[in-house]
Amino acid sequence: MLDAALLPFVKRAVDRPARWLVAHGVSADQITLIGFGFGIIGVLAAAAGLFATALTCLALNRLADGLDGAVARLTRPTDRGAFLDIALDFMFYGLFPLGFALHDPMTNALPAALLICSFIGTGSSFLAFSIIAEKRGITSDQYPTKGIFYLGGLTEGTETIALFVAMCLFPAAFPWLAYTFAALCALTTLTRWLAGWRMFG
Repeated sequence: MLDAALLPFVKRAVDRPARWLVAHGVSADQITLIGFGFGIIGVLAAAAGLFATALTCLALNRLADGLDGAVARLTRPTDRGAFLDIALDFMFYGLFPLGFALHDPMTNALPAALLICSFIGTGSSFLAFSIIAEKRGITSDQYPTKGIFYLGGLTEGTETIALFVAMCLFPAAFPWLAYTFAALCALTTLTRWLAGWRMFG
């Protein structure tokens, strides 16, 4: 819901560091993989109850996610880069709640499972729509620089990261945060199903 509005600000913020990285020979794929590595460390930190560390790794993961696209646009965007970016992002989104489930299985396992299930709904509807849109030559005016068609919704990347930040700041509230966001993800999935049903009919 907020991604399109924030995208211009993010692009301006990462432009200068991206140019520095390009000048020093750092590739977009390297940034993507390093960012995913930070994400994995964040998951392990959450599992160990080191929530400040998890939050720091989350921030570094998201910084890398902004920088890799900026570096790619300054050099040469590739299909491999677009694939790595979206595949590792989706994997990270599923893994992060797992860290909290591992930290306190008795309290957090069920809400984490429901949240991850809701991510499957939003992610699969997003990617299915993107595949058919690509087949039909449909492009997104809101995200012209993205490697695939981006279908918006109530819960997008910005809202998901805000959820993860809240989990790190208020780990005791994890169950209620997870249940609430899972419900919002269910609404997003339904609206995307409806959009696909209408557009591709």
